[in-house]
Amino acid sequence: MCGIPHGDIAVCAEICTNAGMENAAEIGLDTARKSVTSGAARTFYIALTAILIAAVLFAANRYGRDRAYETLRARAQSNAELNAVLLRTVLEKQRSLPFVLARDRDVISALSSGSDSMFKLINEKLESLIPGTRASVIYLLDARGLAVASSNWREPTSFVGIDYSFRPYYTGAVSAGSAEHYALGTISKRPGLYISKRIDGASGLLGVIVIKVEFDELEADWRRNSDPSFVTDQRGIVLVTSFPEWRFMTQGIVPADQKTPMRESLQFGDAPLEPLSITPTFPQQQPDTVKARLPGAAKDEDFVRVQAEVPTTNWTLHLLTPSTAAVAEATRTAVSLALIVLTPLLGITAYLLRRRGLGLRRAREQEAARLELERRVAARTADLSAAHAQLVRQSEERQKTEAKLQTVQQELVQANRLAILGQVTAGVAHEINQPVAAIRAYADNAQTFLHRTQLDSVKDNLKSISGLTERIGSITDELRTFSRKGTGEAGPISVSDIIEGALLLLGSRFRQRAGQIITETPPPEIKVHGNRIRLEQVLINLMQNALEATEGGPASRICLRYAVTDGEVELIVSDNGPGIPEEIMRALFTPFNTSKDRGLGLGLVICHDIVAEYGGRIEVESSGTGTSFTVHLPRVV
Repeated sequence: MCGIPHGDIAVCAEICTNAGMENAAEIGLDTARKSVTSGAARTFYIALTAILIAAVLFAANRYGRDRAYETLRARAQSNAELNAVLLRTVLEKQRSLPFVLARDRDVISALSSGSDSMFKLINEKLESLIPGTRASVIYLLDARGLAVASSNWREPTSFVGIDYSFRPYYTGAVSAGSAEHYALGTISKRPGLYISKRIDGASGLLGVIVIKVEFDELEADWRRNSDPSFVTDQRGIVLVTSFPEWRFMTQGIVPADQKTPMRESLQFGDAPLEPLSITPTFPQQQPDTVKARLPGAAKDEDFVRVQAEVPTTNWTLHLLTPSTAAVAEATRTAVSLALIVLTPLLGITAYLLRRRGLGLRRAREQEAARLELERRVAARTADLSAAHAQLVRQSEERQKTEAKLQTVQQELVQANRLAILGQVTAGVAHEINQPVAAIRAYADNAQTFLHRTQLDSVKDNLKSISGLTERIGSITDELRTFSRKGTGEAGPISVSDIIEGALLLLGSRFRQRAGQIITETPPPEIKVHGNRIRLEQVLINLMQNALEATEGGPASRICLRYAVTDGEVELIVSDNGPGIPEEIMRALFTPFNTSKDRGLGLGLVICHDIVAEYGGRIEVESSGTGTSFTVHLPRVV
């Protein structure tokens, strides 16, 4: 648009006035002054005015369209990325469950023994997990792929006794340890994502645990709060969509030789796998503009299409934003504002020309023109007020989007916390089993002393039992508190409580897998501002990273120290591992930046955000001889 920079429409109108219309007006005025009584001069002025108006209206129309598409594209991309994060959050909530169940003692015992009573117990356990996990169904396959337990064991469509050895999620878990497979249920006929995990025993493969995730609630939320959205796999087949009629349709034509294996695997049932009614606009004046016919619509409509990759999957999310009404409104507003600026200038020019040679009749006509101009300005002002109201509504929508994004961030922090609990579960079970065994021994001894009427010894044993139960209670209380959703209120918290809570959850795991562990616990009066559970989460993340960095190395050593400086408390977690690679260090606190094969790259990002929320910071030093993370927190006196 002649070099006009991106900005609001008022700036555009001002630039148009100053850059081109002013020179044109001067030329028109000069010509009119020289030949005011000439009919040829009047014709020239009229022609020049018509050309100027047409040029300004064309430029305003083009600018309005460009701004509208740019705004729509930015808003659509933001909504698409938000929907991708929501989908990824749903997946991450479910991926830790197979990992935990694959190590459950009852599940392993049932598969090892093949006892019907044990499988009945597993049926009830899986059934009880459904309300809390929001999974569609959870079921257990033996080594041959036969379902031996399921959460829907009471229902007529129970999976128990069904052979699923042909399903890719079974063969994939057996060969690779875990698998994910989106397909139509062979019994329920409902689509969903199957997440599986291999279960091993002392002699090798015992079975596979499978969780089915359905996306009905997410799709309903997309229908209520978002533009048309759908997710495709790497082959372009629609899996998750805000329009159920689009499910298992494709972005392009699938060759017949590729359709046959899909149908034989029953992955998509008898779906025809026909292409979606979405085609690029022609001529395509703007990128990413398409025509699509929505389910139930009588004709094609114009949309802006954007895409966003779904992290940790090979899926792509597509979002369609309607463009016809927004583009029309933007062009009308731009043209209206251009006319508001252009009309007074042309009116003044005509007034000066007529004033030099016209009589009273011309003066009356000029007055009538002035009144008409005021009426048109009033009308354009009303249009501006409507545009302002629209901007206010867009601002409110942006605030709602930011609030939803904050909720998603809190869900990611909670998912990270639950992932930590899944990793420390075995160690905490070991911590509880030791005092339980001791309680049993003390109880047996107390019974013997009671028969012998040695009451003092009985009292000593009961006192020991009481102490051991308090220890078990402290461990379970720490687990319950750490897993609780939400952050709680921030306030003064003892640094020693933070360190002790983290060591209580990680202690057994460190003693079993690490070499030398050096810890320093400060006096209780040293306090910082924050929330204990969230700061424990930071410390556990850093200590687990240190454990994984040194595990298996010779003379591994992990050190947890503290230091008190002016107004700050420093918590230092260091190890003698191989250090952090340079390419990882350059973007250490960037999401999804990780050197672990199965890592998400979110642990350090969450730690950084929690510490920053309480006015602190994290510093990192790493070399080939080890890594040191220093957490700086404001001290509370």
